[in-house]
Amino acid sequence: MLVRAVSLDLDDTLWPVLPALIEAEHCVDRWLQQHHPDVARAWPLEAMRELREQIARDNTHLSHDFSEQRRLTIRHAFAACGIDDAPVDETWRIYFAARNNVELYPDSLAALERIVERVPLVSISNGNADLEVIGLHHLFHTRLSASGVGVAKPDPRIFLAAADALGLPPHEVLHVGDDPLLDVVGAREAGMRTVWLNRDGAVWSHGPAPDLEFTDMTSLADWIEASTAADS
Repeated sequence: MLVRAVSLDLDDTLWPVLPALIEAEHCVDRWLQQHHPDVARAWPLEAMRELREQIARDNTHLSHDFSEQRRLTIRHAFAACGIDDAPVDETWRIYFAARNNVELYPDSLAALERIVERVPLVSISNGNADLEVIGLHHLFHTRLSASGVGVAKPDPRIFLAAADALGLPPHEVLHVGDDPLLDVVGAREAGMRTVWLNRDGAVWSHGPAPDLEFTDMTSLADWIEASTAADS
């Protein structure tokens, strides 16, 4: 298998995202309690989560843009309290900072550093993780998000945009991610080679198997090193 570049999912591939998302919601809630207590009382955490889910259902044209979904949620919450001038920028700044305060899986950083010595890396994410804030941007040739491209995984177009950014045909790019549908099936439909990063030991049940399956990033780095050495 000829691999000349690697594309990577971010959330739940390089770090567990749920702890950061929960803390981000709590940070916004604490700020609302301090500065806008009426809104905080009207929209406690669970109600705010349900509102965001409703906003997503009602605005399918924003299915690729989680950030705008959250900003729209804040506008709606404040409007429901009779406040038209919602502090969207401030609440987003608080949320964004906490959402990007992630803790990498122990194997991620060393593996990324090993891989980038062999092939270029590109990130493909449906979420709003910011590699510059997280401190990993220097390792990536290109960083693509669903909101920036205009479509979300598993749409093949976001994977093809990554291949175009790398100047490579899709079959020479190996996509790595934790989600069977969004990452493996989506990348395969775009013509890429695929890796299922299966940290939890789940059983594959989504049609044709991925080209490769690893339980951690270290195993991926081992394979990349062996593969590129064989091709050189």
